[in-house]
Amino acid sequence: MEEVVTVGLDIAKSVFQVHGVDAAGAVVLRRRLTRSKLIAFFEKLPRCRVGIEACATAHYWGRRLTELGHEVGMMPPSYVKPYVKRQKNDAADAEAICEAVSRPSMCFVAVKTSDQQSVQVIHRTRMTLMRHRIEVSNTIRAHMAEFGLVAPIGRMGLQGLIGIVRDDGDERVPASARVCLKMLVDQLDLVNRQALENDRMVLADARSSEVGRRLMAVPGVGPVLASAIVAAVPDPRAFRSGRNLAAWIGLVPRQNSSGGKERLGGITTQGNR
Repeated sequence: MEEVVTVGLDIAKSVFQVHGVDAAGAVVLRRRLTRSKLIAFFEKLPRCRVGIEACATAHYWGRRLTELGHEVGMMPPSYVKPYVKRQKNDAADAEAICEAVSRPSMCFVAVKTSDQQSVQVIHRTRMTLMRHRIEVSNTIRAHMAEFGLVAPIGRMGLQGLIGIVRDDGDERVPASARVCLKMLVDQLDLVNRQALENDRMVLADARSSEVGRRLMAVPGVGPVLASAIVAAVPDPRAFRSGRNLAAWIGLVPRQNSSGGKERLGGITTQGNR
């Protein structure tokens, strides 16, 4: 166990796969662990470099392993995939992670703190609320259109339909359908209140830091974007230049270049949207 220098850890919900090598790259450790035994295993393991894919729960495990004294290297899954030899399974993934984390040219993801992840939870919740609001609004419009009640695009048009739903004396909507449409209207009201409360939290977070306030002073940058950047990029020095930050976000053209001739296409969807 004392020979282990680099470890590849394939994380999951319940079952984890560990792959360790020594300084010469020889395999000295292969083990499958349950969630309850993972921390106890790494407590006994000599301090080493641990590679993890940047996926769900990765930042939590990165923090826990760092607390134990290990050096954690978190990598995008797309950067690890080329090191998978053949069939995909937990053992092959752990071996690929172990190989990838030892590469000197590898790009790593900084482990986020609990506070940074809390801000990101606010933004993810906001996205969910926005999608749900659009879904419920479109559902109300679609059901009302089945009775010949069509409203103009926009919030005022939707409010007109909601007024018809709440008017029990309007016979254009059958009673049984009105009961269900009122459920949707109540759900929309709840989502609107929750979205408003969420926006207040985003604004408070953007104003709480000097960087957030400076970002909001930039034309076109509001509280949502300022708060998101501060939460996602806690240390801008992780990027060598502004161009690298733009590439991380995804603001780069698609390339299909060959033979010294550059062919650039539209903006890619890769990166942190």
